Order: sequence, then structure tokens, then C-alpha cells
Amino acid sequence: MNPGRSVALAVGLLALTGCTPTVAGSATPAPATATPATVEELGALVLARVPSGLPRIPDEDLAPPAGAKSVDDVAGYAEDPARERAVLRDYGYRHGWERFWGSTTGPLTSVFVDQFDAHTGAAAYAEDLAGNDAALYEGVLRRDPADLPGGCSLLTVTAPADGTDPTTGLSGPAAFAWCAHGVFSVAVTAVADSTEAATAELRAVVLAQLDRLPLA
Repeated sequence: MNPGRSVALAVGLLALTGCTPTVAGSATPAPATATPATVEELGALVLARVPSGLPRIPDEDLAPPAGAKSVDDVAGYAEDPARERAVLRDYGYRHGWERFWGSTTGPLTSVFVDQFDAHTGAAAYAEDLAGNDAALYEGVLRRDPADLPGGCSLLTVTAPADGTDPTTGLSGPAAFAWCAHGVFSVAVTAVADSTEAATAELRAVVLAQLDRLPLA
């Protein structure tokens, strides 16, 4: 699995294009009762707000745009799109949705939710992304940490709070989580002024997002 669509994308490779965020507030999770049949139904289950109150970045103000994702979209992030497309199909990848809050030069929270044909594909995908990013940031993954639901991995990274790390692209201390939840893979990133603040935001977002997704 190529790490092109990993958390590094969220914190290092996206470019704002005249962003004018408009949404703020706390997370308002609502349990889902049916597995999404379309990418639009999946998008409706992705959080609209995050607990920190960071303003949402409009999908079209990011490059590539956030929002709905197909196999071809995700494969396009890789150095070898054809190979990545085959890998995604082996996983049983159906579609995904990305959403961002904050800015790429300060506090930032991102949520990637991807849907698969079966739990095995979602779990393998989450595991691959976690391993790729742990290697990228030279960090140690915590599998099934006590403060997150089972099936999640956690990584925290210390980075300068007063500038962008030229190696990782991080604009501050960050926390990352990857979770397999039924037929879904959920990846959450939080970049904040401290590792503690990033981890607190990440935990709240993970719990709120998982609460919106069915396990069936």
C-alpha cells in the first residue's frame, strides 16, 4: 500500500486556495442505523463539526479537493496508480470521504472514512496506513490503546509549534489514529499547539466519528 493517501497528505501535501472557513462548533454524533449504499450516504455520516471548534475548510479549497473519493481518486495519490488501483480492489474498496478543519499552517483536524465490502478489507487497509505513517514519522504505534476503541492504532509526533518541520511537513505536534470499524476504515489526524491538545482532539473526534457508523 502506497502511503500517498496517508495522514501525510492531510498535514503536508494539501494546499489551501483562498479558504474562507464558515463552520464551527462541537461534535454532535448521531448513531447510524444502516450501511451506506452510496458515497453520498457515506458523506452524510462524516462529522460536520469537531470538538475543538476549528472552522471547516471547504472541500473545494483544498488541492486535491476533499469530499467524495472513488477508487480512481485514491489510486491517483500513489506513485503507481495502476498498481494501487489493483490493491484497493483486492481490499474490496468501495468509496470514501475526506473532511478537514483548521488550516495547513496551524491547528488542523482531518477525518478520512473509507468503506469496504467486508471488515477484513477495512482492517487491512487501516493497518497498512498505520504502518506506512509510523515509518514515515519514525514513531512507535500503540495498538489498541486503552483510551481508544478496539481496532484502533495511535501515533503521536512531537514537531515544532512555531514552524513547519521540513522533513515531515507537520506544522506542530500531532496525533494520528487509524481504526477498523465494521466495513469502515477511519483515519483521524489532529495537529495542535501541544501533543496533549492534539491527542485530546483526536480522541474526541475518533469517538464521535465511530459513533456515527454502523457495525453491520
